[in-house]
Amino acid sequence: MGQGTGPLRGVRVVEVAGIGPGPHACMLLADLGADVLRIDRPGGGMFGMGEKDVLNRGRPSVALDLKHPDAVRTVLDLVERADVLVEGMRPGAMERLGLGPDDCRARNERLVFARMTGWGQDGPWSRAAGHDMNYIAVAGALHGLGQDRDRPHFPSNLLGDFGGGSTYLVIGVLAALLEARASGRGQVVDAAIVDGTAHLNAMASTFAALGLDTGTRRSGLLDGGTPWYDLYETADGEHVSVAALEPQFWAALVERIGVDLPDRDDPASSRAIRQALTRRFKERTQAEWAEVFDGTDACVAPVVPLAEAPAHPHLAARGTFVEHGGTTQPAPAPRFSRTASTIRSAPALPGEHTREALAAWGVEDVDALIDAGVAVQA
Repeated sequence: MGQGTGPLRGVRVVEVAGIGPGPHACMLLADLGADVLRIDRPGGGMFGMGEKDVLNRGRPSVALDLKHPDAVRTVLDLVERADVLVEGMRPGAMERLGLGPDDCRARNERLVFARMTGWGQDGPWSRAAGHDMNYIAVAGALHGLGQDRDRPHFPSNLLGDFGGGSTYLVIGVLAALLEARASGRGQVVDAAIVDGTAHLNAMASTFAALGLDTGTRRSGLLDGGTPWYDLYETADGEHVSVAALEPQFWAALVERIGVDLPDRDDPASSRAIRQALTRRFKERTQAEWAEVFDGTDACVAPVVPLAEAPAHPHLAARGTFVEHGGTTQPAPAPRFSRTASTIRSAPALPGEHTREALAAWGVEDVDALIDAGVAVQA
């Protein structure tokens, strides 16, 4: 099916399709150049986003009925040729299919078997259902989020699914791949959203140890508890972000804001500073304030909707967003000086590449599998 251009060129990954963090991790691996083969269930995914599902970009889709023994044998044939298998089922599900770590590593000792779950492979809740909000809730991250002291606010599913989830899965895969190249042996990567979220939140543990985290929202250094790290409404009802934490950045803000502000080193001045900034930012539009602070060290930036982010001058200059297959989407990240990452293909429909992808991976008698209903060519 072709090789990617990124630094993982030559790495082969079998993805047993899931939702959320698993596909995001495999999108990232494909962006980085890995040859990822996605195994979908016949009939497709849960949400029917099809060709618009950016998380499925960059890799072909094969539809296999894993309830059929010949489909399981086909996956094991693919595993023999793979470096990594990624799955996001509940603990025990892959084992019941005959595709657990022991089954796969019996065919390929070097295989990295990467497991993406919310609760992890063990513990009293490991087999319970859950979603992003639940995982970050018990990991201690959700409680302090938001500037409303009466209730927490959650940041969509960015923090759990993709921050503590897929990001840590990819870190685990890359580390295990590196070790396997030295030892000749693979291993299981247990990536749990609760673990990754807790790890992401390490700075909060530091603040708590220093007595800087009271457990009350909007009371700390980075949650709007100070007027120099907060959001302010502008004259047109939009907002700007102010993050002038260090004294030199605060000085740059004071120089350009155009009003006298009290000494921020005096704790008694915080209320007056917040009131002054609130009044001042409402005197001009967001675009006017963006021009005032453009390219300065004041750490002030407009709050831009996603639909407008690709046109922001800095992001446009860097090509942070690209258009591919008629969809505007994030470009591959991070960037590399020699082995630049590229988007290899638009999101595939489930089973779109069954015949050609299985053949490209060396599976024989693909037409027989399709005729028997084991595999489905969309």
